[in-house]
This record gives sequence, C-alpha cells and structure tokens, in this order.
Amino acid sequence: MRIISTDKAPAAIGPYSQGIVVNNMFYSSGQIPLTPEGTIISDDTVEQVHQVFRNLQAVLEEAGASLETVVKATVFIKNMDDFATINEVYGEYFSTHKPARSCVEVARLPKDVQLEIEVIALVK
Repeated sequence: MRIISTDKAPAAIGPYSQGIVVNNMFYSSGQIPLTPEGTIISDDTVEQVHQVFRNLQAVLEEAGASLETVVKATVFIKNMDDFATINEVYGEYFSTHKPARSCVEVARLPKDVQLEIEVIALVK
C-alpha cells in the first residue's frame, strides 16, 4: 500500500490521505474545489468543477495514473439543479474516455462547496 500526497492539490482537511494505491489501483479521497493553498476557488459552479478536476489530475499524476485510466468516478453535488452544468464541464475532461460513474445529491459538503468528486483509477 502506498499513500499519495502532493502539494499540487489541497492537503487533507482531516485524518485521511489524498489517495491510496493498492495492487495497481488508485483510490482517491474526494476532491473539493479548494486551491492547493486551501482556499475555495469561487462560488461559481463551473469554476468549482474545473478546480476539482485540477486537483484530481494532480493526485492522479502523483499516483502514476491519469484521467484516461479512471475506471469509476463518484460525483457528490449539493443541488441536483446544477447537474447539467456540472455534467457539461465533466464531459470536457471525460470526452472520449468515459468511466463508470455515480452522481448523487447530498445535503451538505465540506466547506459548503457545490461538488466533490472521488475516483478509482488503474496505475500505469
């Protein structure tokens, strides 16, 4: 088991790691739209989705994986009314490669952000 940590994504805000690699599979913790310095990017949903993907790309890279090796994504959103907007930006990152996905509305997310995404990926 290998713990993943990079300063190119926000540090964990609790007793967990940014991700774990086990048997060539990477399991990320949920990424929210914090900058690597730990501040919320903005209140704009589109900007929040892009920041989440920048964070995911950073931890995936540190693990030896990439968006192209993601096999499953789980998307947690604060408001299902934002689904189309989030889905449109999500599709910019998963345009040809489309991993399995779940998307659920939740009552609340850390720091009251609009979304959180976690992924499982194959390590190259």
